[in-house]
Amino acid sequence: MAVAFTFPGQGSQAVGMGKDLADQFPEARRVFEEVDAALGESLSKLIWEGPEETLTLTANAQPALMAVSLAAMRALEARGFSLKDKVAYVAGHSLGEYSALAAAGFVSVGDAAKLLRTRGNAMQAAVPAGEGAMAAIIGLEQADVEAACAEAAKGSVCQVANDNGGGQLVISGAKAAVELAAKLCIEKGAKRALMLQVSAPFHSALMAPAADIMSEALAGVAKQAPVVPVVSNVTVTPTSDPDEIARRLVQQVTGRVRWRETVEWFGANGVATLYEIGAGKVLSGLARRINRDIATGAVGTAADVEAALAALG
Repeated sequence: MAVAFTFPGQGSQAVGMGKDLADQFPEARRVFEEVDAALGESLSKLIWEGPEETLTLTANAQPALMAVSLAAMRALEARGFSLKDKVAYVAGHSLGEYSALAAAGFVSVGDAAKLLRTRGNAMQAAVPAGEGAMAAIIGLEQADVEAACAEAAKGSVCQVANDNGGGQLVISGAKAAVELAAKLCIEKGAKRALMLQVSAPFHSALMAPAADIMSEALAGVAKQAPVVPVVSNVTVTPTSDPDEIARRLVQQVTGRVRWRETVEWFGANGVATLYEIGAGKVLSGLARRINRDIATGAVGTAADVEAALAALG
């Protein structure tokens, strides 16, 4: 039975993440040095020392989470692990798709860091502060959530941005429309509707200016076929074609992160174990809620590296 590696998205960041990997594996430390050099600043100092509110900013959190994921990958590889030989597929949640692609050799670590800094800044700038919003809807069928979004939009933008599984959907769009849709979801029987503390309405049509910027940015970097296929957020199908991957990354800026379907796809295509590579265990928790038959593991610390190597052989 196959193994897939998944890579976390925004929200998994924490001050101090990846420090013990860098301390114990020179190869992991070099990842942080590459990211610092690519960005022309010491992002590693921010990752390890904070402050948390600065690390959480979209333009910092995105390359920071990628750096930790790639540090974990390099630590595994330093001990003889081969992604190409041991892993059938990779996937990542939103920005995590860039981490997955960098791990599989689609772009260099430095270019991934620059792309994610560009992406974070572009997403932040796409909508004036306070005009967009996101909300998590818990315990309501997707069709009902989509109906509430359609009813609330009324010529504005309100759509499902993330299908995280386990009864959790995230909606995104214009602030007034999202607030109304959240209220309608409660009326339709949702257990909870929580407005999220985010800086922009990610994965909605309002992100179109950021999609244009990412199209240009991706055109300007060297790309290679990944050594294992990536399962895309927006299509939930695997591909190794560099041009198609770039197109899907552009679509992802405004498109839905179909994470529930991604985990279901893994289960239907012979994946028995999912390893979450990088900070936190958010994706492991989601996977357990979506498909209990899939085993989960995480590699975010030096101890995790040893445990994963023992399990993966």
